[in-house]
Amino acid sequence: MPPCHPSSSFSETNPAALFAATAARHPGRAFLHVLEATARVYDIPAGPLTYADAAAAVAALRARYARAGYGPGHRVGLMLENRPDFFMHWFALNGLGAGVVPLSAELRPAECDYLITHSGIVLAVAAPAHRDRLAARFTPSITPDEAPPPAPAAAPFAHDECALLYTSGTTGPPKGCMLSNAYFLRIAAWYASLDGLAALRDGDRLLTPLPLTHMNAMAYSTMAMIATGGTLIQLDRFHPATWWDDVRHSGATIVHYLGVMPAMLLAAPPDPRDRTHAIRFGFGAGVDPTQHATFETRFGFPLLEAWAMTETGAGAVVIADRAPRGVGTGCFGRPAPSVQTRIVDESGEPAKSGELLVRAAGPDPRAGFFSAYLHDSVATEAAWADGWFHTGDLVRADATGALYFIDRKKNLIRRSGENIGAVEVEIALRRHHAIADVAVAAAPDPLRGEEVLACIVAKAPVAPDAQAALADDILRHALTELSYFKAPGWIAFVDALPLTASRKIARGEMKALASHLLAEGACLDLRARKRRPRP
Repeated sequence: MPPCHPSSSFSETNPAALFAATAARHPGRAFLHVLEATARVYDIPAGPLTYADAAAAVAALRARYARAGYGPGHRVGLMLENRPDFFMHWFALNGLGAGVVPLSAELRPAECDYLITHSGIVLAVAAPAHRDRLAARFTPSITPDEAPPPAPAAAPFAHDECALLYTSGTTGPPKGCMLSNAYFLRIAAWYASLDGLAALRDGDRLLTPLPLTHMNAMAYSTMAMIATGGTLIQLDRFHPATWWDDVRHSGATIVHYLGVMPAMLLAAPPDPRDRTHAIRFGFGAGVDPTQHATFETRFGFPLLEAWAMTETGAGAVVIADRAPRGVGTGCFGRPAPSVQTRIVDESGEPAKSGELLVRAAGPDPRAGFFSAYLHDSVATEAAWADGWFHTGDLVRADATGALYFIDRKKNLIRRSGENIGAVEVEIALRRHHAIADVAVAAAPDPLRGEEVLACIVAKAPVAPDAQAALADDILRHALTELSYFKAPGWIAFVDALPLTASRKIARGEMKALASHLLAEGACLDLRARKRRPRP
C-alpha cells in the first residue's frame, strides 16, 4: 500500500473536530473493529463501527451532555475500560469544551477516592459492571434535572484542557497531568509524519491491548488512526494465548506493545504460523534487550523502541525507526530536530550518562508537553527547572547521538559507589525458570550503604525448607547475567507484589515492604555469596 497522507491539515482545534473531519472524508471506513473475544468480554456487538456511525453516536451524546449543562470548566470521569463507548463520550465532551478523566477499573477504593477528589470531576460515567462501585463513592455536582447554564459562545481552543491523565504514583500519590487539545493534535501530526519504518499507510489497522487510561493508547494509537483514516482494534487487555489469532483475524498491520509482552509471546512454543500475519511494525518500549533480535527473527517484524512520557507527549518523543536501530542494546533512537536533549550528572553538569533533560526546539520549549500538574505548581516548575524538563530517566548517549535507556533515577540502588538499576536486575531475574514476577528495592547495608533486595513471586508454591536452595539457584542465575554487585544480596519469597492501578510496581510500597520483610527476618541473606570474580 502507498504511504498514507493525513486526512486533515491539523488545523482543527481539538480531537473531536479532527475526528469529525476524518469522518466527513471517510464515512464508510471502519473507525473501530471489535473482535469477537473483546465483544464477549464486554457483552457488546462484534465487528466494525464506521466513522459515520461513530460520528452519529458522538453527536447524539454531545446533544445530551449539552442539554444537561456540561461544557468548559467541567471534568467528567470515564470508567469505561477499553470499550467503544470511551471514544464516543470523550469526543462528545471534548466537542463541548469539557475535559475527561480516564479512571481505571483496577483502582482500589483509596485510589479511586483520591482521583475523584483531586480531579474535581462533576460527573462519572461507568460501564455497567462499575456503576454501583462508583455511585457509592461519588455524587455528581451537576445532574440532568438542573437548569443548564448558558451554552458556550466559542468553540474550544487548542490550549484548553482535553484530558487529565494521572501518573502511576509508583513512589507517592499520582500526579494529574493536564493535557491540552494541542497535546493530542501534536501527537496526531507527529505519528502521521513519520517516514521511516513506522510510516503509516492508507488502510492501516492498529491493534493495541493497552489501556485507554494511559497516553499510549488514548493519545498515540487513537490519534494516529484518526489522523489518517485508519482502523483501531482496541482489545480489552493483553491475552498471550490468543494474541496471534487476534492479530491474524483482525488483519492488523501495526501493534502497540509494552516490554513484558514480547517476553510472554516468546515463551510460547514455536508455531509454523509465527510469521503468518500482516504486521509491519510494533511500536512500544521496554523489550528485554536479550530478546529483541530473537523476537524480530522469529515473528518477522521490527519492534521499534520509543521513548516518551505522559508529561512530554510528542513535544519530546524519540523513536528508533531508522537503521541502525541498535537492536538488543536498549537503544530508543536519535532525537529529531524538533527535540532538544541534554544528559547531566548528579551535579547538573553535561555527561555521556546521566539524567535525560528534554524540551521542544523553537520559541516555546513546552510546546506539545503537558500543561501542568493539577494543583501542584511547585512540582510543575521543579520539573521545568532551568528551562528543561527533567525526566527522571537515566540514559546514555553514544558518539552518534543515539540514546540508550538505563533506568528510572528513583529506582537506583547505590551499593559501594556503584549505581544499580532496579529494572535491569528485574529483567535478568525474570528469565529464571521458577520466577513468575519480581521487584527489586534497596535494603540498608552497614558496609556498602545499600544492598539489592529481591521480592520474588514463584511460579509454584515454595515450601519453607526449599526456599534456601531455590534462592541459591536464583543467585547463580543472576551471576551469569549480571555483574556480581548487581545480584541480589537478599531474597524474599512473597505471594504478590505491590502494584499500582496501571499494574506497575509501586516503588514506594515496595520500599516499605522491603524494610518490613527485613525487620521480620523474612529474607534469605545471600550477601556472603556475592563475590568479585577472580581474574
